[in-house]
Amino acid sequence: MAMTTNDTRISSTQNPKIKHLQLLYQKLSERRKTGMFVVEGKRELQHCIDAGMNIYAVFVCRELYREQLPTVCNRTYDVSREVYEKIAYRGSTEGIIAEVEAEQCSLSDLTLGVNPLIVVLESVEKPGNLGAVLRSADAAGADAVIVCDPLTDLYNPNLIRSSIGALFTVPCVACETSECITFLKQKGITILTAQLQDSHLYYKTDMRHATAIVMGTEATGLTNEWRKAADAHIRIPMLGHLDSLNVSVSAAILLYEAVRQRQEENF
Repeated sequence: MAMTTNDTRISSTQNPKIKHLQLLYQKLSERRKTGMFVVEGKRELQHCIDAGMNIYAVFVCRELYREQLPTVCNRTYDVSREVYEKIAYRGSTEGIIAEVEAEQCSLSDLTLGVNPLIVVLESVEKPGNLGAVLRSADAAGADAVIVCDPLTDLYNPNLIRSSIGALFTVPCVACETSECITFLKQKGITILTAQLQDSHLYYKTDMRHATAIVMGTEATGLTNEWRKAADAHIRIPMLGHLDSLNVSVSAAILLYEAVRQRQEENF
């Protein structure tokens, strides 16, 4: 990773590029209007680069970041520590931030394996929860995460941070519930909905073949549209006084049950 040749020093927090970067962090409307978003941190940026995304500009604080810079764009801005601490979402960590062009992926863009494992989330509001689910999906080798009727922005900085860059390692698509159900049915993918009513224990449900694990919010669960479309309803036993787990915890449990079943089948 060699240094680019047109570095520009920015030492004022009032610089228009810095103000624009702050708007991208703070405003969904700005991200949608410009088609850009912000990635912070070396690991997250590398995942973004590996995914082939277009890096528009890189902002680096050389007091914090002393490694070679990525050669993926020709706009590199050297910012003072004061400026970096003003724009950094996580404070003075690592010293590198990039402005990246957003990609709008659809279900037709997904490339699925022979025996796909998919996570579907309906109306999950909190970016941190979605980010954590993406981490579990990456760890379990899931083919995709599909977000139906999304109430959060896929390029929300908190989502990117909480996913530790898994947003760029696991294909993630936002779509309508009806569109997703049609897609899964056409692909012959078994739909398993996580719900308490009329359900079977998850570890007694076959997940060895093409499977979509569908989860809703902790507060309201899944809509009837998903419950009717399901091939089976599954539940995680709740042995205490509460009746639900955080959606990211539930996703990890169910994903790794699918992994366990598929690995045992190969032994």
